[in-house]
Amino acid sequence: MTTEAERERRLLARIPGGAQLLSKRPEQFAPGQWPRHYSRAKGAHTWDLAGRRFLDMSTSGIGTCVLGFADDDVDDAVRRAIANGSMSTLNCVEEWELADLLCELHPWADMVRYARSGGEALVIAVRLARAATARTTVAFCGYHGWHDWYLAANLGGDDHLDGHLLPGLDPAGVPAALAGTALPFRYNRLDELEAIIAEHGDLAAIVMEPVREHDPEPGFLPGVAELARRTGAVLIFDEVTSGLRVTTGGAHLELGVDPDLAVFAKALGNGYPMAAVVGRGSVMEYAQRSFVSSTYWTERLGPTAALATLRKHRDREVGRHLVAIGSAVQAGWREAADAAGVAVAVHGIAPLSHLRFVEQPQPSITLFTQFMLDRGILAGGSFYPSFAHRDEDVSTYLDAVGGAFVAVRAAQDAGDVTAALRGPVAHTGFTRLT
Repeated sequence: MTTEAERERRLLARIPGGAQLLSKRPEQFAPGQWPRHYSRAKGAHTWDLAGRRFLDMSTSGIGTCVLGFADDDVDDAVRRAIANGSMSTLNCVEEWELADLLCELHPWADMVRYARSGGEALVIAVRLARAATARTTVAFCGYHGWHDWYLAANLGGDDHLDGHLLPGLDPAGVPAALAGTALPFRYNRLDELEAIIAEHGDLAAIVMEPVREHDPEPGFLPGVAELARRTGAVLIFDEVTSGLRVTTGGAHLELGVDPDLAVFAKALGNGYPMAAVVGRGSVMEYAQRSFVSSTYWTERLGPTAALATLRKHRDREVGRHLVAIGSAVQAGWREAADAAGVAVAVHGIAPLSHLRFVEQPQPSITLFTQFMLDRGILAGGSFYPSFAHRDEDVSTYLDAVGGAFVAVRAAQDAGDVTAALRGPVAHTGFTRLT
């Protein structure tokens, strides 16, 4: 019989790192304990290859399944599209229908271009901005993917992205000539963006997530928009993660600041690959001048899934539900922490909630995950609710959280949380697997 260790060895010999996505590596949660593969997913539950059923209180497919896994309405629409042919020599009408809907949801926008992942959609947006302005340098805030334009920030040292979600990202393979073309500033630090402009001159683009870890301070987003307008930079809101969390469309709609371009992916297709760049015609028209084209951006399933997702999201007021569920979990974390006497930091908007232990943070969150796995719950330091999460799921989860926090407090009091673990401590950031 093949052992688990042998399966891991064979997997790592075939797939670098064992997964296509850093955020899906078990080493990010509880090495040797977190299930690597799933056999089935439905609603708020996931089954592993051994048939174990887990309540998923982590990230709902890394933020993709905003309606829940295998949503019936979306899947039914996709099945109908498959029956009528997912690809043709001609274009599918759904991409036109989706463009109309996206511009209806974002009245400031005129045109839409598609991709199938957030990272490549950001590449399109940056390309259009550089083409429209005939400039090169980009200022950014937040995490924006794996492509050269972004990782170029670390060519002058591998720590420039440490404050932008993932520390330790190595720009190996990124052309050295791109050094100085991507410059970071921190959220709510308008002065840092002003300093970049003062030192480097006019920018091609300002790329940022409108909200994620913290709410914008008064004047921050309007200040960014004014700097973009005054210098002629294209303002790009990365809504790959924040989109569809608080409303049907971008979070910027609730924040009262319109960009020149907005980029959507993840939740847009509820688990089906789909991404969109939505923008003003004056910038979007440069997709006709710069070569921006790909065969599988024309397949039918992505737009079909996005249409079904957006329509249900709007009809059922999914954003309101996500905020309510996320708020309940954040309140439950705080109450359980007070009861157990464990220090935690709770941050993020309610639909993108994050938990961190103040004392021995990585060993403690690993022990938390280990405790929850033993009770049939997938849980770590982040919780992205879906429409499939119900009040009873929150109650089940928070009951277990109370016990987990007591266990963490006891391990912390013993002086070494790692002694309570059945495997290694969860990795942080980008860690190479060998």
